[in-house]
Parts: sequence; structure tokens; C-alpha cells
Amino acid sequence: MDRVPFLSMVFMVISCIVGFAIPVILFIYFRKKKRADIAPFFIGVIVFIFFVTVLESSVHRIVFGLPFGEIIKNNVILYALYGGLMAAIFEETGRLIAFGFILRKNKDKNINACMYGAGHGGIEATSVLGLTMIGSLALSVSINSGIISTILDNIGGNDLTRLQDTVSTSTMSPSYIFLPGIVERIFAVILQISLSVLVWSSVRGKRYLFALALLIHFVADTLIVILNGFHIPLIFVELIFGVVSITVMLFSRKIYVEES
Repeated sequence: MDRVPFLSMVFMVISCIVGFAIPVILFIYFRKKKRADIAPFFIGVIVFIFFVTVLESSVHRIVFGLPFGEIIKNNVILYALYGGLMAAIFEETGRLIAFGFILRKNKDKNINACMYGAGHGGIEATSVLGLTMIGSLALSVSINSGIISTILDNIGGNDLTRLQDTVSTSTMSPSYIFLPGIVERIFAVILQISLSVLVWSSVRGKRYLFALALLIHFVADTLIVILNGFHIPLIFVELIFGVVSITVMLFSRKIYVEES
């Protein structure tokens, strides 16, 4: 069996470190430089975990367990629309509840919207990038040590197919493929902080901004899934995502300045 290149594993380690470093760096920056409160960061972390990994994931399990669930999963457009809609509803509703009820005592500082976004987007970076790379590293070690053969011999069906595909990706892909996730997570954090500012402002009176945040989140997630689903080159996907994130950031910055 082919081995995972050493350079690929190095890049996995780098991506893993960045995934865990992003929330730490953001927390220190907003706390030390901008004097944000501590609570919004950890509320952002908790809301993401509860609304995304618990509630949204539960809905996914129910939907994909229904007869039409397979139709959604096997159709790129339907899957993108469904995923984008669920992500927008759960994450933006979580923000709305956090700002409207849980963080009412922290509404005197607008920077707390950014601090919340740092927690929300930071824990997402740790989950999507950091923890994923730990899994990739563990798989790489099992491949290079030969243990993977024993694992493959003891599973079957869809699990076997998925694992074989993952092994092929790890061994055959160019090493640099494990680095773009860093750029993608940076853009994602920019978007998460920007959306937090919009929802924060909606709670403070500009109600239409909540609907706008929902729409932006839905469009951004749906677009990326569609592009990936149709195998658009990764560099173009990241470029498009970057343009979307920076555009939303500039708009939310304008709103933020008006609120200050």
C-alpha cells in the first residue's frame, strides 16, 4: 500500500496548529487590544456547539433518515440548498438568542459582537480544521505503519468504501492540499464575525439586518457546496469565498461604525 508523504503530514500538523490557534489569537486580540468582555467569547463557543453540533446535527440525522433524505444527499443542488438553509437558520438563530437574552448585560460594548463572533467562528475553526487534521494524522500513521490493512479487513459496506476513499486521498493527493484549509478557515472566521455584527445591530434596532444575515449565510454556504460539488478547482472556490467574506466584512464594518 502507498504511504502518506512526510510533507503531507507536516502540512497536516501546521493546519492542526492553526485550527487550535485561531480562537486563542482572536480571544487575546479582542480582549487585550479592544477591551472586549470575556463572556461573549465563551457564549459564542457554547452557542455554536449547542445549535450546530447538537440541534442542527440532530435535524440532519432525522432528515437523512427519511425516504427523501437520500434524494437530498445524492443531488448537489438540493444538498447545497438544504445545508445552506439549515446552517443559516440554526447559527443565526443562536446569535439572535445570545444577543437578545444571554448577553443583554454586555450590550454596552459593540466590540462584544466581534468577541462573540471570535468564539463562534474560532471553535468552528478548531472543529473543522484542528480536529479534522488530528484525524488525518492518526489515519496517516496507521497507513504508514501498516495497521490500516487490518482495519480495512474488518469493515465492509459503505464504511469500507468511505475509508478506502480517504486512504486514497491521503496517499495520492499532493501535499499542499492540506494547507488551503487554513485560508478557508480565516475567511470563514471573517464571515462569522461579520454576521455577528449584523445580528448584534439587528437586536439593537435595525431588525432587517437579521434577515440579511440569514440570507448572506444561506447564499455563502450554498454557493460553496455547489462549487465543491461540481469540482470547481479549489483555488477558485477559495477566491470566491474570500471575495464574499471580505465584501460582507466591509458592509458590516460600515454598520459597526454607524453603531459606535
